[in-house]
Amino acid sequence: MTRPLRSLGFLTIGLFDRADPRAGHEATLEIIEHAESLGFDSAWLRDRHLQYGISSPVAVLAAASQRTSRIRLGTAVIPLGFENPFRLAEDLATVDVLAGGRLEPGFSVGPPRRFDEIAPALYPDTAAQERFGYERLERLRGFLAGERVSDFAGTEGIEEYSERIEPHAAGLAERLWYGAASPASTLWAAEHGFHLLTSSVIESTGSNDFDLEQYAQIRRYRDRHPAGERARVSQGLVVIPTDSATPGQVERYRAYAQSRAGRVGVPQGPRGMLFAADLVGTSAQIADTLHASRAFGEVDEVAFALPFSFERDDYLQLLRDIAGELAPLFGWHPATVASGA
Repeated sequence: MTRPLRSLGFLTIGLFDRADPRAGHEATLEIIEHAESLGFDSAWLRDRHLQYGISSPVAVLAAASQRTSRIRLGTAVIPLGFENPFRLAEDLATVDVLAGGRLEPGFSVGPPRRFDEIAPALYPDTAAQERFGYERLERLRGFLAGERVSDFAGTEGIEEYSERIEPHAAGLAERLWYGAASPASTLWAAEHGFHLLTSSVIESTGSNDFDLEQYAQIRRYRDRHPAGERARVSQGLVVIPTDSATPGQVERYRAYAQSRAGRVGVPQGPRGMLFAADLVGTSAQIADTLHASRAFGEVDEVAFALPFSFERDDYLQLLRDIAGELAPLFGWHPATVASGA
């Protein structure tokens, strides 16, 4: 039985034109504002380095925090291999303070992509010594929780110093997510008390059935997490409702999904990664598919992914149909209505 949908979110990469980057970033901020007006509970940004998508989601969310008042602001995910946990903790805490406690940061660990090529620029003197495992994330969480980072606290001349990262954002350390795709990373996230971001890509443990593998992942996570069935899991899938789409949009949407259909059910790469099918159709048709999904039945939070290559008007139409047509079929009500606004 599908759980009633409690939290509706969306995920975007925030594409921009190399020759005019401001326009793309501005469009992302407008989309977040629009989503809040539709009642969405959360907006999530991807993180892309040396590409034409958002490279600094924390900075973009700082701007979004000043244009919105209610919607939660997340990252899915920040790859920590590119980050200094000390400095990132300061940035995250600052944005959470500005947002009034609405930040929901998600992370991954491991070496940066194409590390051999960028190491001289990223870590020119320490590349061989850098550690990219879970300890990097645990260090970040400790900083956000207020652990001591300096032996000195007090006044020196006219300067006052703290022993912890400042500003301190109370509660932020309990709002951290981990983007897991493998059984090992899923269990680590559960045992260490992180919330789980599960997406449209997952590592196969032996079958070619994406839904079965994702269902097993969620059960594995909740069985090991101290909060059990109350442990938070957010599912990210590509859903493309066509209720208010123009004929031209419907044609492009179907062509987009068809261009990616060949990878569905076929393990990819040495880790056997499985991809979920993109769901294109009316909200009623998509709802029928999701009601039959074992994995979707296990979650009450979603962050539906907006396809990377669509246009601003496409995103506005998708958000409108997701909030107005699709999500209510799972018992969801817009936050603006639920709060009496």
